[in-house]
Amino acid sequence: MRARTTAAILASAAYLAALSLSPATAAPATQPADAQKVPVKEVVLFSSGVGYFEHFGSINGDSTTTLRFKTEQINDILKSLVLQDLDGGKVAAVTYPSQGPLAHTLKSFQVDLTSNPALAELLNQLRGAKVTVNLNNGSKPMEGTVLGVEKQQRPAGDKDRPQLVDVWVLNLVSDAGIQPVELAQVSDVKLDDPELRKELTAALTALASARDKDKKPVEIHFNGQGERRVRIGYVVETPVWKTSYRLILSGQGAQDRAAANAPAKGNIQGWAIVENQTDSDWKDVQLSLVSGRPISFIQDLYQPLYIPRPIVQPELYASLRPQTYEGAIEEKEVTKLATDAPASLSVANSLARGRRAGAMGGFGGAAAAPTGALREDLAQAIDPTASITSIASASKVGELFQYTVGSVTIARQQSAMLPIVTDPLEVTKLSIYNQGVLPKNPLLGARVKNTTGKFLLQGPITVLDGGSYAGDAKIDDLPPGQERLISYGVDQEVQVQAGNNTQNQTLLTGKIVKGVLDLTYKQVFSQDYTAEDKSEAPKTLLIEAPRHPGWTLVEPSKALETTDVLYRFQGKLEPHKPSKLTVREEFTNVQQIAILPMDLGAIESYTRTGEIPKTVRDALGKAADLKRAVIDTQRQIGERQQKVNEFGQEQARIRENMKAVNPGTDYYKRLLQELDDQETQIQDLRKQIDSLIKQQQKQQKDLEDYLANLSVG
Repeated sequence: MRARTTAAILASAAYLAALSLSPATAAPATQPADAQKVPVKEVVLFSSGVGYFEHFGSINGDSTTTLRFKTEQINDILKSLVLQDLDGGKVAAVTYPSQGPLAHTLKSFQVDLTSNPALAELLNQLRGAKVTVNLNNGSKPMEGTVLGVEKQQRPAGDKDRPQLVDVWVLNLVSDAGIQPVELAQVSDVKLDDPELRKELTAALTALASARDKDKKPVEIHFNGQGERRVRIGYVVETPVWKTSYRLILSGQGAQDRAAANAPAKGNIQGWAIVENQTDSDWKDVQLSLVSGRPISFIQDLYQPLYIPRPIVQPELYASLRPQTYEGAIEEKEVTKLATDAPASLSVANSLARGRRAGAMGGFGGAAAAPTGALREDLAQAIDPTASITSIASASKVGELFQYTVGSVTIARQQSAMLPIVTDPLEVTKLSIYNQGVLPKNPLLGARVKNTTGKFLLQGPITVLDGGSYAGDAKIDDLPPGQERLISYGVDQEVQVQAGNNTQNQTLLTGKIVKGVLDLTYKQVFSQDYTAEDKSEAPKTLLIEAPRHPGWTLVEPSKALETTDVLYRFQGKLEPHKPSKLTVREEFTNVQQIAILPMDLGAIESYTRTGEIPKTVRDALGKAADLKRAVIDTQRQIGERQQKVNEFGQEQARIRENMKAVNPGTDYYKRLLQELDDQETQIQDLRKQIDSLIKQQQKQQKDLEDYLANLSVG
């Protein structure tokens, strides 16, 4: 029975789906007869992931230009679209297909499909509608008015194990009366009312449109006479344009210059990677690439918004939401400090030994021996700069930097690499050591100074040294005039040992301020770096050492560069001559100790500490004497109190014995005399205790008064 019900539901669903494919709803959208195409002529791509597109062309008379966008782009169009008729015409209107909230749209129809109703729920919505019901047993169709759908229980299963199952029953009203029909027996249901069929078809169309993510037409209407020029501009989301670089390092000649402590000249070659993910071909467009991050966001302007209105609520702006703004952090450049080299490492810029032409061949390194003319061509290393010229002009636009490329053609859904930077720049080769990166070897690297006058966007760098591939690096955004370090390989010719890591603390001095002992300690952190160049050419080594915030660098006196977390020291390594660099930091802190609650032994120990001045030690000695007197009096009080307690215990024993003895006996009299003598001693001890307590209170006050105003430097 359940299988028949499922079949009936599927059959009805197929029937309803067929309604949505009627010619009235399936007709394709067509452009207006007066539509005129305005091609895209300028594209500006930003590194923040948006692009500005401008169309330019001619129209005639009252015209309509249709642009198509993805559904998710419509919000950007509504937010940023700018229009201009250059020759006296006017922009009449911009129209586009509306897209209301689906639930709101579905509830507007007589048949509500919001909750994905089953056949029984759908027929309950159709109460009062005239329908024709076809049965799957081949009997005559039934016509009538839907009274409703109810759930009934029918017996099922074996006689020995009867069960009750739920059965949905459609009740129809016809001339013959009320006729119940099990939905499991229904093959399909036809709506006899054409208006109701139209409503159901419209609801299904709304569902289909909600799933449609294809292009949406935006029609721009211009009013005017004759042929006129128009411009259309807008901002939409685009793939971020990217850059990749080739850093070409010079050969042996540059090494000689570096040995003379002069930066070498290199060449930087930058390629912009641009993707046309639109559905329009870019033909002879002016392309601009902007390296900057203008603020851009998406606001839902495409979908109609319905503000919930309260039935009874006095607040006028109950639908408004509070705005929040994220704080900004100002980024500052770290000041570069001129520094002297450590005694064992002299500062010099030295090129590491370059690969010799012919030993490695061209870009790919060693290759099979060529023959004939090909041998002569491949004998020389490839020159990546010989045939590449930048096709972009660079300029600063406000706070942004822009590369402008003229007359670019990129087909839709295609990408391209465009050369935008081919300039010389200063490069100093060096080896960069950081114990946290590699404990034994430095990295092959370089200090790159942007002397191109252009803003170099972050991206990967392929390093070519002497015509051969040397490794890959990555660089952050590099404005003109600034420097960055890059590393692209492991320098296996230099070995570094980081050892003798020590940290100790020593007492420097002490003073007393109003009874508080201030002890000044110096903490020292020291690290040795021993490096050896096992090649045959001198090298420049840059060591990155950890920096402890708040500590002071004392050896060497200055660092070449300082960041928040490390120091950079640079020096020259001579071949086969180990060199040592010691980095020492100091931190001075003050420990404060209140003297009054201090232990007497601790005070006496500080009176014997030579680092503390004699005046302070003498003052501590007097404080120790006063504290010792207080402690001695406390001891005497304790001794006498203990004797009183002992007498008390003895008196208790005597009284117990007296209870067992006849009062007239000599033994009783002797016990009574002992009790009287002890009572006299207890009274005397208590007088002594009272006197000692007063003495101890005076001594304590003398100590407190002495320390309260005690300040010795």
